[in-house]
Amino acid sequence: MTAALLGKKIGMTQIYDENGVMVPVTVIQAGPCPVMQVKTKETDGYWALQLGYDDLKRSRQKAPQIGHAKKASATAKRFIREIRLTEATEKQAGEQLTVDVFDGIQFVDIVGTTKGKGFQGVMRRHGFKGQPASHGCERKHRSSGGIGANSGGRGTSRTIRKGKKMAGHMGFVHCTTRNQRLMGIDKENNILWVKGSIPGPCNGYVVVSRAKVKN
Repeated sequence: MTAALLGKKIGMTQIYDENGVMVPVTVIQAGPCPVMQVKTKETDGYWALQLGYDDLKRSRQKAPQIGHAKKASATAKRFIREIRLTEATEKQAGEQLTVDVFDGIQFVDIVGTTKGKGFQGVMRRHGFKGQPASHGCERKHRSSGGIGANSGGRGTSRTIRKGKKMAGHMGFVHCTTRNQRLMGIDKENNILWVKGSIPGPCNGYVVVSRAKVKN
């Protein structure tokens, strides 16, 4: 089975490694995650484990969520994700997964949602340097400049080409950081210490899994 857990980013701190060097780490509260559903190739066309994390308030639970969780003898969860598997697993619905699944693992991949920045201009979104700060430029110092060609060329029209860097929504996208070193595990408090930063704000949900490239 692929070692994976759902969790929440708590914040950052510093710890000392085995050589006495101070290392910045991100603190992640991972699990315990009940197995909400086991998907097999015979019934669903693929192997996967559906994990849940963080109990949902009773006032916000809906009947389908309650019924789905009841099959696994669990309560409705706020954060539910599937972990794809390459082969069948012996895990059953209702079992609890804890940070013990990361015993002996040195590197992990973490999937999170980056911080939302709202609508931003081209200077912040794409790193444009802006217009010349001269007398000829009047109140347009942070604009993108020309965005379309005056004449068509090589079979293209005068419209703006797809993928043109312009102002728009920035942030709040799924992001994966790969090969993050797992510095330590606190089994009593279900805590993971991961070297470096990971995407998302504090209290943002993340998916932690064994690194695909390393290990």
